[in-house]
Amino acid sequence: MTGITSTRLSDGRELIYFDDDSTSTSRAEHLTTDHRGLPARGEPGEVRFDALTDEWVAVAAHRQTRTHLPPADQCPICPTTPANASEIPAADYDVVVFENRFPSLGPALGPVPENAVWGTKGPAYGRCEVVSFTPEHTGSFSGLSAERSRTVIEAWSQRTAALSAMTGIKQVFPFENRGADIGVTLHHPHGQIYAYPYVTPRAGTLGVAARKYFDAQDGTDTLTGSLLRAEREDGSRMVLEGTHFSAYVPFAARWPLEIHLVPHRHVPDLAALSGEEKDELAQVYLDLLKRVDALYPTPTPYISAWHQAPLDDLLRPAGYLHLQLTSPRRAADKLKYLAGSEAAMGAFINDTTPETVAERLRTVAVPPSSVPAAAMAATPVGASA
Repeated sequence: MTGITSTRLSDGRELIYFDDDSTSTSRAEHLTTDHRGLPARGEPGEVRFDALTDEWVAVAAHRQTRTHLPPADQCPICPTTPANASEIPAADYDVVVFENRFPSLGPALGPVPENAVWGTKGPAYGRCEVVSFTPEHTGSFSGLSAERSRTVIEAWSQRTAALSAMTGIKQVFPFENRGADIGVTLHHPHGQIYAYPYVTPRAGTLGVAARKYFDAQDGTDTLTGSLLRAEREDGSRMVLEGTHFSAYVPFAARWPLEIHLVPHRHVPDLAALSGEEKDELAQVYLDLLKRVDALYPTPTPYISAWHQAPLDDLLRPAGYLHLQLTSPRRAADKLKYLAGSEAAMGAFINDTTPETVAERLRTVAVPPSSVPAAAMAATPVGASA
């Protein structure tokens, strides 16, 4: 069982330790005080309404001063040492979640303005958190143990539930940006969680499609569930199948490397997963990331995005938790850049075929010790959800 202990940094931000084993020495007995004497937190930035697209845009000019690729001895999410008083006061930890010092949203909470038109703006309410996967400065998620992976999943789950209950929050989004080509500002293995005061454009698009299908089926089936069944029955794009989760390259993949990891059971978010499902996810997710990294001689940059059902009365019933892992890498030495068609028109042109990518992911050489018993190479035909 994961141990969870909450404390505060010197400027009032919340920091939460997630320990691999709650039966070990109590974290609460050894909490370390943040002695940095940080200045009081500032007011939120602002959100502005784009009347042309019916979307909200966050303006966060204060983030221009955030930490950018510091040397290892100045890393803000390594454990604190006498020479480096970091964001994490402890001398050691397993997994830590804390409020971002340079948030795009928050720290105040509240709703976006109603009946927005051109010129409407308001405070950038919400919350942005950092999730440090390990005290080690180097490495990546794929190098974590299964136990540590499980602790991270528990952190995502706990934070999803807590953030979803906060005033004004409409969407909770755990994600990881991995690699300089994606634009990371810290090398230390970590992810983030954004809690938005509005449903984001991408989630809105997916949500409307999901609700349309859900209504057409009189609420008896979900769009994501039907796609999972279709992919498993076809088999040509499957990557992994387990008891509770399966991964596949989608039929109409937009990115050179795109994999969807989907639970077999309809759940809205990570907080709704059972203990058994989280146990398997910890292993299947590690295996998937190892396969992605094994494709090329150097680590693959990616965005790992957990799509959870929005906190919206219309969209949530049809929402279905799933991961979309994407990478712009189209060859060992080539990246796909979003230029005219993609960036300006949102019309993607893929440089790879989903079937070829899936075959490579199925057959790529992964060290035997890293392949969990819960996840096996996908059976091409005849599997069922």
